Amino acid sequence: MSVVKSTLSDKNRKVVGTALQGALVDLVDLSLVAKQVHWNVVGPRFRSVHLQLDDVVTSARQHADTVAERASAIGVSPDGRAVTVAKTSGISEITDGWIKDGDVVRAMVNGLGAVIGRMRERIVATADPDPVSQDILIGLTADLEKHHWMFQAEAH
Repeated sequence: MSVVKSTLSDKNRKVVGTALQGALVDLVDLSLVAKQVHWNVVGPRFRSVHLQLDDVVTSARQHADTVAERASAIGVSPDGRAVTVAKTSGISEITDGWIKDGDVVRAMVNGLGAVIGRMRERIVATADPDPVSQDILIGLTADLEKHHWMFQAEAH
């Protein structure tokens, strides 16, 4: 049941809804992973990595809200519950406890890279059915790629 009527066809709404839901889960998990390592990073580059992680969290949370609101606007109920994120996220699990700064940087490079790869697939999937949602995905992917670049530069 959808209380919001979309101008998209049912078929297109399903394709776009799937893409937006996947993006939402990835963004929520990215914010959680980045915050977890933010709290636990140790090492000589602590401060710079710690601050860089806050930027990722802020960005991921803002984009998650935009994606969820777009889903709602096209009549798809967004699901950002912890259980849904845990079951469907594509980001590798982060270990608990203190994490050396170099390991944090590598984890963020890998996590961001995985999310970016899936976002690019969603960009392709939404091109024809809904360029408006595609535009949102393009913008947030550019932002994630900036974070990815910065962590890659930090790794070397």
